[in-house]
Amino acid sequence: MKTYSAKPGDVTHQWYVVDAEGLTLGRLATRIATVLRGKHKPQFTPHVDTGDFVIVLNAGKVQLTGRKLEQKRYHRYSGYPGGLRSLSAEHVREHDSERMIQQAVKGMLPKNRLSRQIIKKLKVYDGPEHPHEAQQPVAFPEHV
Repeated sequence: MKTYSAKPGDVTHQWYVVDAEGLTLGRLATRIATVLRGKHKPQFTPHVDTGDFVIVLNAGKVQLTGRKLEQKRYHRYSGYPGGLRSLSAEHVREHDSERMIQQAVKGMLPKNRLSRQIIKKLKVYDGPEHPHEAQQPVAFPEHV
């Protein structure tokens, strides 16, 4: 028996759409990271991008458990002395809710060149509409 290894040309990428309204951030992010990476497919190969595209709608209506809305902080650093900026999760959800989901998913991917290619397949939108109707996205799989 030989081990099957997927080739980049053999992979077909499906488009999925998920409505984040009322879903918990971390639980949603793990499911999205699994689909982006392709671990839900039988032909998963760690060094090949076998994953699918994911469109997230209503990013501003995602839920956080406990007191994370007040206590969780999002940091960004400019590289200059005194350039550290820290914002609460509540502020980020109001002003840049797409960033919350992108950072949560990015943190669950491996830290390598392939993950920088994989994260580009995540499309996050604050409202209920998206410009990817031509790709005919289907509902997000429940079993992932």
